[in-house]
Amino acid sequence: MTLLSGSLIFYALGEPKYLFLLLLSVVVNYFFGLHLEPKGKRRRRNLRRIIFGTALVYNVGVLAIYKYGLAGIGLPPGISFYTFQILSYLTDVYRGELKREDSFLRLAGYITMFPQLLSGPLVGYGKLRESLQQRDFSVTGVQEGMKIFTMGLASKVLLADRIGLLWQEVQVTGFESISTPLAWIAAVAYSMKIYFDFYGYSLMASGLGRMLGFELPQNFRNPYMAASVRDFYRRWHMSLGRWFTKYVYIPLGGNRRGEFRTVCNLLAVWTLTSVWHGSKANFLIWGMLLWLAIVVERQLKAWGAGRWVKKGPARVLSHLYVWAFIPITWVCFDITDIAQLQIYLGRMFHVFPGQVVGVGDWQKALTDYGGLFAAGAIACTPAVGNLFRKLKDTLPGIVLLAALFWLCIWRLQVEGCNPFKYLDF
Repeated sequence: MTLLSGSLIFYALGEPKYLFLLLLSVVVNYFFGLHLEPKGKRRRRNLRRIIFGTALVYNVGVLAIYKYGLAGIGLPPGISFYTFQILSYLTDVYRGELKREDSFLRLAGYITMFPQLLSGPLVGYGKLRESLQQRDFSVTGVQEGMKIFTMGLASKVLLADRIGLLWQEVQVTGFESISTPLAWIAAVAYSMKIYFDFYGYSLMASGLGRMLGFELPQNFRNPYMAASVRDFYRRWHMSLGRWFTKYVYIPLGGNRRGEFRTVCNLLAVWTLTSVWHGSKANFLIWGMLLWLAIVVERQLKAWGAGRWVKKGPARVLSHLYVWAFIPITWVCFDITDIAQLQIYLGRMFHVFPGQVVGVGDWQKALTDYGGLFAAGAIACTPAVGNLFRKLKDTLPGIVLLAALFWLCIWRLQVEGCNPFKYLDF
């Protein structure tokens, strides 16, 4: 009851006008879940199908209405994430993989749990059921959670918010007026911004969960260390990837029905991923670029290129390919105006004609943000995580974490709050 009450208060402090919609989803889906467990009678099976179909239509319909502006008001915070968690619970109960939850308070606590309510990570009910019934709440857990939370806060405040200023400057300047080097530098800056923003949120959610006695799953695993786009998205927002794999890709047949069917299944997954992020055409462009890259990588691997890229210079080239390709896709992800997107890509590839661009603008950007780029590049590697695990329980490590925490608080006081990027989804 305490978890549920605290989570609802947390949500109401942010957007009280959407609290009723969240409560309605909890109540409606609690009753859906009570009638989805498999039973032996055929009549009962047919009724379950109808109830499950109704539940899917209700949840996806509500999400679509708000996601695409059909309600005429803004997007309720967290609706994409708590809807996906609800769908995972209902599907698992319907398949017989999970016993229904009879306790309204426990299911409501799972759906509304404030650390991961707004932007995940997505976690199946089966992973949290025991913790919702009985969990260890200890001083050690609070201390450990606070350390993880501090790392997430530093990722957000000291890296994402700071390096993201370059992307804002380029938008204010106008894409027509920037040089090709600056277009690439700003694209890399945005790539770091969205990574440290979302990674920071995930770490903060994990830290808060640990304080409350919950073990939330890892959501990022050094994606910029990947040597392929396919591997990048196995490391990026892993809980969403697992969700689409379990509830879309595998039911469609996965990779068990031949290469052509696999490619079609991947197309379905990336189309849905694009649509989930938004209705603008740029999201579809983003998703199709990633789908195409993954399909090409699959074909190259089938021809034996996979063994080749694991060795020597080819390994380096594969990393360079990821570091060049991913920023291009993030540009497509963020710029919703297709005309502006064309201009920006034109600047990146030096094909946009007839404009006088800033001379030396990229040198100024490197001068102003070079230190942040260096810090971000190091933080993209496993080095920072390894150092954190090594020092977090030592006196120097605790002092450093305390200093980081208060530095972040000071930055927030000076600059104000910069919302998390994924609150828009």
